[in-house]
Amino acid sequence: MMEEMLLPLVSERFRNEPKYREGHIRIVNPLPGRRILGVHVPEMKALAKNLARGEDALGIIRGLEAEAWAEGDGAPGRRMTYEELVVWGLMINYMKVPWNVRAELLRRFVPVLDNWGVCDTFCSNAKWVHADEKTVRKQAYKCTRHELWDFMRPYWRSSDEFEVRFAVVVSMVHFLDEQWFPEVCRMIDALDFDVIRSEYISAKEAKRKGVSGGGVALGEPPYYVRMAVAWLLATALAKMPDRTREYVNASRLPDDVKRLYARKARESFRTRTISPF
Repeated sequence: MMEEMLLPLVSERFRNEPKYREGHIRIVNPLPGRRILGVHVPEMKALAKNLARGEDALGIIRGLEAEAWAEGDGAPGRRMTYEELVVWGLMINYMKVPWNVRAELLRRFVPVLDNWGVCDTFCSNAKWVHADEKTVRKQAYKCTRHELWDFMRPYWRSSDEFEVRFAVVVSMVHFLDEQWFPEVCRMIDALDFDVIRSEYISAKEAKRKGVSGGGVALGEPPYYVRMAVAWLLATALAKMPDRTREYVNASRLPDDVKRLYARKARESFRTRTISPF
């Protein structure tokens, strides 16, 4: 049903221009087998908002859950399209439901994540978190940061690449301030990159095996966790430069994560003149 809604929204350039289509897929970099329809994010957001406002919003999400978890051939949701997963996550964000309901929906969604685009689109549109508990009491569909942090703890400790990335990117969006930064740093320190599973392979490994196409990471797996940590720290550098440098210089972060962090800092207009170390 969801794919039928998405097909009319496919970009004409994606349909008709092979180079554009190849570039779009290359940026998304899906795992082998994940189909890309070619719908742009603004169109997916509009569809998700419309569906989230409908009376059957929860029923639609239950249908997506059933489709994802009934496949029985490995990772849940693998037969679904990239765009279906994005809209699923956006609907969870846009629905005005109590935190206990949203948390239960997230527990069924987060294990389906297998791509940076699905993960980051969800995290960057999670506007239902509020630092002021008085506001949360007035707006029952919002949750406090303490509630969200408690929910995220298991994902920080997960051995799955995109469950960990989910925790890191949500932390970057909602927990980079003086109050929470020490706790975020403690969770980063506890990451063991060697035990986090990734279905992506490095470019070096792909060359050795003669593999091309999707599922090849730009760096050493779990690349999408390494890059998420680097992105978080580069963002922290813009907000708390002294505290961020103090943490990075004292940490035992892998050298490649530190290099990614320095690169992200150089690339951002907010930090290109700020020393990362």
